[in-house]
Amino acid sequence: MKDRKNAIMVQNRESDCLLELLALLCDQKPTKKRHGKKVFPNVPAAPGMPCAGEDRSIYRRGARRWRKLYRVNGHIFQAKRFNRRAFCAFCQDRIWGLGRQGFKCIQCKLLVHKKCHKLVQKPCSNEHVDPIEVKDDANGESTLGRASSVRRVSAEELAPAAETPPAPAPSAPAHDLEPGSQRQYSLDDFELIRVIGRGSYAKVLMVELKRTKRIYAMKVIKKALVTDDEDIDWVQTEKHVFETASNHPFLVGLHSCFQTPSRLFFVIEFVRGGDLMFHMQRQRRLPEEHARFYAAEISLALHFLHERGVIYRDLKLDNVLLDHEGHIKLTDYGMCKEGVRPGDTTSTFCGTPNYIAPEILRGEEYGFSVDWWALGVLTYEMLAGRSPFDIAQAADNPDQNTEDYLFQVILEKTIRIPRSLSVKAASVLKGFLNKNPVERLGCGENGFLDIVNHPFFKSIEWEMLEQKQVVPPFKPRLEGERDLANFPPEFTDEPVHLTPDNDTVIADIDQSEFEGFEYVNPLLMSLEDCV
Repeated sequence: MKDRKNAIMVQNRESDCLLELLALLCDQKPTKKRHGKKVFPNVPAAPGMPCAGEDRSIYRRGARRWRKLYRVNGHIFQAKRFNRRAFCAFCQDRIWGLGRQGFKCIQCKLLVHKKCHKLVQKPCSNEHVDPIEVKDDANGESTLGRASSVRRVSAEELAPAAETPPAPAPSAPAHDLEPGSQRQYSLDDFELIRVIGRGSYAKVLMVELKRTKRIYAMKVIKKALVTDDEDIDWVQTEKHVFETASNHPFLVGLHSCFQTPSRLFFVIEFVRGGDLMFHMQRQRRLPEEHARFYAAEISLALHFLHERGVIYRDLKLDNVLLDHEGHIKLTDYGMCKEGVRPGDTTSTFCGTPNYIAPEILRGEEYGFSVDWWALGVLTYEMLAGRSPFDIAQAADNPDQNTEDYLFQVILEKTIRIPRSLSVKAASVLKGFLNKNPVERLGCGENGFLDIVNHPFFKSIEWEMLEQKQVVPPFKPRLEGERDLANFPPEFTDEPVHLTPDNDTVIADIDQSEFEGFEYVNPLLMSLEDCV
């Protein structure tokens, strides 16, 4: 009798659990998933429409640079570039040379040579130390002197200070220059139409060049957000890569650059078809033929950059655009590394977390291999409809919903290929996602040829593909060159105006850092003149 009673109690508990489970399944509220993403169990009203309560902005994650800090005797040094006269507080010699040859303490502002920073004996006291002064004697030659004043620094003043007063902003004329010289542009030459994107430090607008009525995209960066020496270097790098990219069919090219006292402007090609992230949110996964086509065109774009010494370092669904015909174009070169020759390596810890290669996480020197790893992650997402690093039931464990845990998974987890994929697709994914960069597809002695000759790409006519003579498997629906149906509404619904300038903020900007930023692409200019 007692056993029977216990059996009934167990059965009742199981029934209660089933009822609770059914209630959860019927619940229309979103449930959390790893990395801030969400799962929406309800069905959209129509294909391509969002689910009830869905916020598409949760899917996009920005790339970051984790800055290297060097801690010595209480100081927290950061590598800096000095284009003015700066002198080492230890040896008193001038800090000069290519790249970032000096270190600056982010707390007390102490300036030292890179070679001298480990020899500094005086501990950091969080007090501002005035830099060594340069005094001119009667003969006009420079002599060294040291300022003796010391003052307490507040938290708001810990940002790097300029060593010289800001110079007046260079002006960009709104009219054409003298015959034979290069035309320049200003904000007055463009009509601002709509916001089409937003990043961590930039906004992207759709604009019309008033003179020709052509549509472009305009990337707007506030100077106040890039006053750090390293940020300025990255903006210059992005400009140089944009110039280089103008010569390739699968890379977004540059029309022109100009500036105002408060902002920098990149005028670039407008790619109307939206990005792969937008389309993947509707398709969930792509047919193998489609994924092969996109992966092949991305491979050609990456190979072009690698041949010119550029590591891309930010390949992800958000940065792969589709043009009006359905061909891809890579964009956003803010994470690129220039000047990399075959065999050269770098060590900056950067990228979008889900796409970072294991060698970066291990703190190793790396080269072009990190781009082929990211292509493997992206191809996996296209074929499987999910990240290779998704963990089942991760939402139930807060410890598994962190960036550090994601990095641990990338380093240690064995990547499982879905059984639904073909043998060739599984093979190419295993090749790209090899945790050893030496053995990774595209990183061997034959380099890019190993990708070209892989069985997964056997059906690709590479020469015809590069000449855009292969018909894309998907063509975005577009009703005109201003159609924004393929752009996320959380961007296009934003007001398009730029916030008014703040004179106080502008006064703190060293305008000399942005000298020579203006640029006009002669190739695109010649096309405009033919109109």
